[in-house]
Amino acid sequence: MANTDILKQFGIIPFDTQTLTGALYNYKSPKDKIATLEQSDFLIRLKRGLFVVAPNLQNQPLSKELIANHLYGPSYVSLQTALSFYKLIPERVHTVSSMTIKRSRNFSTPLGNFEYTGIPKEYFAIGIRQEIVKNDYAYLIATPEKAICDMIVQTAGLRLQSIKALQLYLEEDMRIDLSAIDKYNVEIIKECMAVSKKKRELTLLYKLLQP
Repeated sequence: MANTDILKQFGIIPFDTQTLTGALYNYKSPKDKIATLEQSDFLIRLKRGLFVVAPNLQNQPLSKELIANHLYGPSYVSLQTALSFYKLIPERVHTVSSMTIKRSRNFSTPLGNFEYTGIPKEYFAIGIRQEIVKNDYAYLIATPEKAICDMIVQTAGLRLQSIKALQLYLEEDMRIDLSAIDKYNVEIIKECMAVSKKKRELTLLYKLLQP
């Protein structure tokens, strides 16, 4: 099997060194072969021990959201990245933002920057959905409600006293278009309220987005 054929079998899913070494079992030194594939721009190293096949070998673009799930986890895509996905903010986002139960961490890769914010396990589990793309792959992303909650929860020093103040913060400071979603699932916000330290702000959000 040709080098490119070996790599193409991985599609756009990230994979670890052990998996790649197994696929290169016919080579005397799989480690040297991996280095050659990197130098030939067929293989992209995301971090130590994690790779993805270069997009020039695939018939579809790489998914940064999928990569984010694999790069550091467990995690789910959220914050500005999720808000942009749902068209809640007008800006195109370049850094992929995620939430994780591990400590906060940032990664700089050949494909861009990935940021992870650490949150408690009980809060992490709320409001996550699976985005399935063309029945080909899937990644975890916050629901619109959870992404807004995450924006509030991770903003240090945020203290809001009224629904109006919260609305101004979301629409003017964060540039969130709340009308982009017809109906919000406020039960997700209610669940976040129960386990978050920012109960007051999330209670205001719950009241603001109630139908």
